[in-house]
Amino acid sequence: MSQEKVPVLIVGGGLAGLSAAVFLAHHGVKATLVERHPGTSVHPKARAINPRTMELYRAIGMEERVRAGRSPISGNTDLVHVETLAGNERVRMPNASIEDISRISPTQWTLIDQNQLEPILRKRAEEVGVDLRFHTRLDAVAEDADGVTATLTDLGTGESGRLRASYVIGADGSRSPLRRLLGIDAHGRGTLTNLVSFFFDADLNDALRGRKIIAAYVNNPAVRGTIIPLDNDRKWVINVSFFPDKGQSADDFTQERCVELVRAAVGVEDLPLTIESVDMPAWDISARVADTFATGRFLVAGDAAHVMPPTGAFGASTGIQDAYNLAWKLALVLRGKADARLLASYDAERRPVAEETVRQAMLRFAVREGKQFQDVAKDLVDETTMTFGYAYPEGAFLGEDPQAWTITENPDKPSGRPGTRAPHVVIEGEHGRFSSVDLFPVGFTLLTAGATGPWAAAERAARDLGLVLKVRGIGEGGDYTDVEDTFTERYGIADGGAVLVRPDGFVAWRSNGGPDGDAAQILTEVLRRILCLD
Repeated sequence: MSQEKVPVLIVGGGLAGLSAAVFLAHHGVKATLVERHPGTSVHPKARAINPRTMELYRAIGMEERVRAGRSPISGNTDLVHVETLAGNERVRMPNASIEDISRISPTQWTLIDQNQLEPILRKRAEEVGVDLRFHTRLDAVAEDADGVTATLTDLGTGESGRLRASYVIGADGSRSPLRRLLGIDAHGRGTLTNLVSFFFDADLNDALRGRKIIAAYVNNPAVRGTIIPLDNDRKWVINVSFFPDKGQSADDFTQERCVELVRAAVGVEDLPLTIESVDMPAWDISARVADTFATGRFLVAGDAAHVMPPTGAFGASTGIQDAYNLAWKLALVLRGKADARLLASYDAERRPVAEETVRQAMLRFAVREGKQFQDVAKDLVDETTMTFGYAYPEGAFLGEDPQAWTITENPDKPSGRPGTRAPHVVIEGEHGRFSSVDLFPVGFTLLTAGATGPWAAAERAARDLGLVLKVRGIGEGGDYTDVEDTFTERYGIADGGAVLVRPDGFVAWRSNGGPDGDAAQILTEVLRRILCLD
């Protein structure tokens, strides 16, 4: 393996890593990705992709492809906590996947198993020219003033070599070897429970009693675990906890023991079933956040940056959103259109969101482990707010009143302030009605309340900086009709005002009214500050 030079090396070929590769390609950066396993995941693992993440796949033209691979359980709505599947139901958790969110977003939740989504992303990465190297291990990294030297080993041939990269994204999972090499610590509760997963075949219709479950969390003296449907018929996976401090290990899960555990979880003593595999590796549910997401030329994302219980279906989407936040920033830095200091905003923005998301997942996990729902309900933030309403405290935007900042806001009543997702507004043009969210797939966008004329010079200002920026007017005299007459309210501006939206669909700056001076000069100053060019 001879030494090569690439703009970005991605370590890890899971959801975050593969998504980072296709997002970078969308911005014109061809990355190299290495993954120590020979292929993509064979386990369902993450099963729900939230609608904000679907907006990201929509922006790069992948929404329908992802939706076409959705799980057979896509119509299921029940997330239950039970003593046994056939017995008492302790609590039924509110589930955002059944809610109509068309008022907030042009897309919806998608239930798709990780072992279905990863191959879709891998194929897309191949199509757009990503250099994918599965069965390849990262052994060492060394940073200098000009880049990073990575030592890699092809696990198929045993051949080792070096690769030079301008930047490295660590997306290599919760045990992240790269993060350990970098000496980045993590904080949080750590390991909450150790588990083994195995597949089984059984008819559970009597125990289900008509329920269409996404998952059933089981907690009784004989077994603690989760029953998850694979095909809504006879195929299931069960995740079962074991306790090393009690002398238990993954080796205890023989065929006979697995049969006993399934029957104890279902609550039917003589349930006919077939165990299909018991050779899945042990894993753990943990809660940790890396102490930093960025150090030098290294950036960590996905489970390498934060790991959380699966309760709430936050983990995969949070990691994918990390990658989307990072991709446009790296692209501009690599092209010399932004200073490298812009990359510090990745940590400033994404780490506080990860901290709150882990906290929310932990509250839900407490219920799964037996805590009374009413004891945590007051601290729970609903899934729709966590999906769309999180806000960045500081970063690559020109903030307003820091005293008014909160980690989340109600997405039904968005503020439109910098550091929040640009709200969905129904607009209409010559090709019909669509969402304002669809205006942000590439580059910056300046949305004006009404005619674009006073702000038209912004495009020239961006060109002078080597940036892509489109000015689009919404409302009377603009490019698009404001169908529901909500644009100015949802974006927090008056007629004639303007909002600058980043390539990742977050508000970067806004002006309540028309330009107070030369629009080109105003936007030049704004863009330079955002991109750390001053």
